[in-house]
Amino acid sequence: MTLLSAAALDTSALSVIGFYQRWLSPYKGFRCAHAALYGGESCSAAVARLIGEQGLMGSAPAVRARFQACRGAFGQLPIGPQMTSGARVRGVCCCGPLPIPFRCG
Repeated sequence: MTLLSAAALDTSALSVIGFYQRWLSPYKGFRCAHAALYGGESCSAAVARLIGEQGLMGSAPAVRARFQACRGAFGQLPIGPQMTSGARVRGVCCCGPLPIPFRCG
């Protein structure tokens, strides 16, 4: 992979994360499990930072570790009003390595 194509991949990945943060994340109604349990950066913010620092390919092990930690945090959190803004959790959709609760009603 050339330097130019690696930079293009990094820019593309950061653009996708930015789109997610701007247009999707605000409407899901909760933070990622890692941020909810431990505070600090959400997974999308942490992954964007890692890609910015190490590039997409160089950050892959750290990104994988963060998603695994988030999945572990999800198993420790109670699913209830504090996590779902009072709406009923109807199931969990796994998007890659992350369990994402979804709400209805």
